[in-house]
Amino acid sequence: SLLKRHSSEDVFGIQLTTGYHDHMARFCEVLTNENISMDFVDLNLGCPLDLICKRYQAGANLMLQQSENKLRQIVTGMINTLNCPITIKMRTGWDNNRPVAHSLIRSVTEKWNINHSVCSAIMVHGRSRLQRYSKTANWDYIYNDACTVQQQPSSAIPIIGNGDIYSYQDYKAQVENRINNDDKTTTTNNALSKTAMLGRGALIKPWLPQDIKEHRTNYDISSSERFDILQKFTCHGLEHWGSDTLGVNLTRRFMLEWLSFLHRYIPVGLLPEGAEPPKLNQRPPTFIEGRNELETLMLSPHSHDWIQLTEKLLGKVPDDFQFEPKHKATSYQNRATNNNNASRSNNDKQD
Repeated sequence: SLLKRHSSEDVFGIQLTTGYHDHMARFCEVLTNENISMDFVDLNLGCPLDLICKRYQAGANLMLQQSENKLRQIVTGMINTLNCPITIKMRTGWDNNRPVAHSLIRSVTEKWNINHSVCSAIMVHGRSRLQRYSKTANWDYIYNDACTVQQQPSSAIPIIGNGDIYSYQDYKAQVENRINNDDKTTTTNNALSKTAMLGRGALIKPWLPQDIKEHRTNYDISSSERFDILQKFTCHGLEHWGSDTLGVNLTRRFMLEWLSFLHRYIPVGLLPEGAEPPKLNQRPPTFIEGRNELETLMLSPHSHDWIQLTEKLLGKVPDDFQFEPKHKATSYQNRATNNNNASRSNNDKQD
C-alpha cells in the first residue's frame, strides 16, 4: 500500500533501506519492472533506532554512514537500476563529536562522481544517531560544513536541511535568512536548498507547509478545522484500504499513530498573551484544557482518548482491540470482559 500513489500527490517518492547492496538492487528492479509511479527513491540513512541500525538487515541505515564502501555499492546499484533520480537522507554522524556527513557528501560528489542529474538532493538531519531527537538540531553544521564541501557549483547536489522546523519563523531563521545572506555574497559556494525537510513538525501540524508557503505566523486553527482534517484522512484511508473490516482497522491504526503526534499541538489561542509558541523539542503541559470539549479531547496524551476520536469517525473498536504506538510506550487495551477500559501511559522512549 505504501507504493500506491494517490491521485492528489503531485510529487511521490519511495523510501528504502537495507544493509545489503544486492537486496537494494533487487528492490529497485521490482519498482522499475512493476512500473511503479514515482518521482524519486530515497535511501534512508537517518533512522536512529537499534532495531534498524544493529539487528535488522545487517547494519542498515545509519550504520551505512560508518561503511563508505558498502554505501557506495548500494548507491551505485540504485542509480544503475532505477529510471528516476535518487535522494539520500542522513544524519550528522553516529555521535556529536565525530560528524561524518560532510565527508560522505564529498565522497559522493568527488570520489564517486555523482551529480544532481542522478541524485536530486541529499537531506541532512542536524543531529547524530546518539542524539536521536534530543537537544536541538545543529543547523550551523548543516550550513557551514555539509553545504560547503562540493567543489563544482554547476553540478552540485542540493543539500536539504532537516530538524526542528515547526513554524515559518523557524524556516526563516534556519533557511531563508541564510540563503538571503548568501545572495549578497557573489563568491558563495553554499549548496543549501530553499527546501526544508519537515518531519515531526508536519505530523503535529499538518498545515505547517502552508504556514511556510504563505509566511503565516500564529495561525490559530480551530478544533473543528482539525477534525475536518481527520475526516479527510478517514475518507482517504477507506478509499485506499477499503471500507470492510480490514480497511477500517488499517485506517484506524494509521490514524492512531498520527494522533500520537497530533495531540502535542498547543493551539495559539490557549497560550498566555505575549508567550512564544513552544518549540518542536519542547513538551506540551501534562494537562491543558481546550476552549471546547473537542479541543480538550484533541489535547489529551492518553491513547484511550485517541480511540474515542477515531470512534467518532469509524465506529466502536472491537472488544479485543489493542494499540501501542510505534514511537512511544503508550498502549490501549479494550477489556470488555471486565467492563472497563484500561490504558497504560509511561514516559516516552523516543520523541
